[in-house]
Amino acid sequence: ARGRLANLLGVDAESRPQQSDYASAVCQGFAPRDRQGEPAVVLAEAGTGVGKTLGYIASASVWSEKNGAPAWISTYTRNLQHQVNAELDRLYPQAAEKRARVVVRKGRENYLCLLNFQEAVGNLSGNPALAVPLGLMARWAEASEDGDMVGGDFPGWLVGLLGQAATVGLTDRRGECVYSACPHYERCFIECSQHRAGHASIVVANHALVLTRAARDGGEEGALPPHIVFDEGHHLFHAADSAYAVHLSGLEGRFLRRWLLGSEGTRRGLLRGRGLQRRIEGVLAGENAREALFRVVTAARVLPGDGWLQRLSETKPRGDFESFLAGLRELVLARAGNETGGYGLETETRPLPPELLEQAQTLGRALEPLRLALADLRRSILERLDEEADSLSSEDRQRIDATARGIENRALATLGAWRDMLANLEEAETPETFCDRFAVERQDGRELDVGFFRHWIDPMRPFAETLLSQVEGTVITSATLTDGGGEPEDDWAAAEARVGARHLSKPAIRARTSSPFDYAAQTRILVVTDVARDDPAQVAAAYRTLFKAAGGGALGIFTAIQRLRSVDQRIRAPLAEAGLRLLAQHVDSMDPATLIDVFRLETESCLLGTDAMRDGVDVPGRSLQLVVFDRVPWPRPDIVHKARRKEFGGRLYDERLARRKLRQAYGRLIRQADDRGVFVMLDSRLPTRLLSAFPDGTPVERCGLAAAVDAVRGFLSGPN
Repeated sequence: ARGRLANLLGVDAESRPQQSDYASAVCQGFAPRDRQGEPAVVLAEAGTGVGKTLGYIASASVWSEKNGAPAWISTYTRNLQHQVNAELDRLYPQAAEKRARVVVRKGRENYLCLLNFQEAVGNLSGNPALAVPLGLMARWAEASEDGDMVGGDFPGWLVGLLGQAATVGLTDRRGECVYSACPHYERCFIECSQHRAGHASIVVANHALVLTRAARDGGEEGALPPHIVFDEGHHLFHAADSAYAVHLSGLEGRFLRRWLLGSEGTRRGLLRGRGLQRRIEGVLAGENAREALFRVVTAARVLPGDGWLQRLSETKPRGDFESFLAGLRELVLARAGNETGGYGLETETRPLPPELLEQAQTLGRALEPLRLALADLRRSILERLDEEADSLSSEDRQRIDATARGIENRALATLGAWRDMLANLEEAETPETFCDRFAVERQDGRELDVGFFRHWIDPMRPFAETLLSQVEGTVITSATLTDGGGEPEDDWAAAEARVGARHLSKPAIRARTSSPFDYAAQTRILVVTDVARDDPAQVAAAYRTLFKAAGGGALGIFTAIQRLRSVDQRIRAPLAEAGLRLLAQHVDSMDPATLIDVFRLETESCLLGTDAMRDGVDVPGRSLQLVVFDRVPWPRPDIVHKARRKEFGGRLYDERLARRKLRQAYGRLIRQADDRGVFVMLDSRLPTRLLSAFPDGTPVERCGLAAAVDAVRGFLSGPN
């Protein structure tokens, strides 16, 4: 691996012993396991500037070549996914070879669905204004390398010009793929990507895709690659939380109904709008299967239909599912009120009013016929594999298998989890491994969803069971695996809990490689003490003056979208007058990756963002020289967080989370040896005990805003 790294860097590269040591340490994650269920797990923390991407590419590529199998690299953000893909140009400089050897994988919701596009074109007579947008989309689809519309080669700014319906609205967001029944199956971007991944050397995926596969198929042979590198490993906890949580909600119920029944409106004729009955008609055989399908279609009408949210707001629910949601919503509004502002509302599931418990029991009984009918349908479909073994073509066998898997993963697993959740409401307490809550999800004060939500208190427990213990070796790496808040042993123990390694019988291998940068000389940290953090005008004025002092290349990070939008409204025009362009996540229509690309290219621009801009962003040089954080990033004390806080150490848990976020934001500043930058915290309440998030010896000054502006101007304009 050290030799491969040297070849990737070239003979003229500067000596970087830290990078070579890192590549050597990562190799241990590619060693074969000695016992089943005891994989080699390497926790590799590498400071900014080590060059960990090429380090693990070196190890992964050597293993792939020696074993003739793909090694997987997984990231949390799309930004890093594309950075990894760009670095692979060093390994495969010829475009044709790289295309054969490297595949970038994402979830289906990222790719253009050709059947969706066909449907949109077929509906042009009813909406001729879409003709030009769809014509442009056709030109892009013809030229696109992989059909990736979210961070790929699709120009993100087109969404603002053409609208969502004709662009990202054409992706497969509803899980209604008809697979081999689709007339575009042979040309499908997603299917082609999956096929290529089986023959590739390196697969660059994301945490959501990998964990979804693990949650769905982790116990099945061949479902997971033997070796995985998880970059941005500090995000694994959040990714696992999303993958293993269960939502018994209006939106999920509506999505499942549409998957089963298709479009129930006035649209006719196109395959994409059809439900399960039309999608699987080619695999049905025998009276038992058709009778089971009839029962499915009949029983599915218990699920929420179009307009369910409006009916709840008018207290006019339709059916047992909506009646349960209506009672749940009433309870949440009564107990939570509107004190959380723009956030959603939530309440504990207990004590449970008798009326709501009765509605839950009624819903449980109403869902059972649907679950049983789907189980019978799946069993009847699979029987064809045995009964017609001598006559089925390979394509038919694949379609039968895919249909059965779809019914299991999309419907039966969900209904089984809902049944357990509803039954648990009859008990005095929630099972100790879970945290349950009732919630009304909102955005900008508008209700989006209502439901009963279940989370694992420690989602790394199922992650370790379905993924870590199933593969031969795993590398989990990040610049911020530990938070630097305590003794080294305590920091590593907390990191192992955060990534699931503590649930394995074989201890993880720990490796740390320090950054080569001189942070004390290259950066300054300022804590502004005279800006009232709850006064939007003062906060906006601070951002405006600091951004002007830097002359661009400034990144503002917010812990809440509302505050970001408030600042954007106040400073966009003044910055434009000063010749500085302002870009803003959740305001501009461009996706985060496109915003960062523009920000990187235009040195006299400034960018406002939330979590997506806090890490996974590589903007070296003059393009990023100032980071301003609006307030201390304490975790929001919702019901799930309180349960985890109790499980993982109380106040120390909160501090570890906050320190890690500070480290990630600060890490955006210095990306190469000659970078200089200033980190500004606009919250005077930043505790001294959190300053260990920053490198030792880095100057930290508490001062007023005027002094901070002078310090930014002076440091950034001074000699390198």
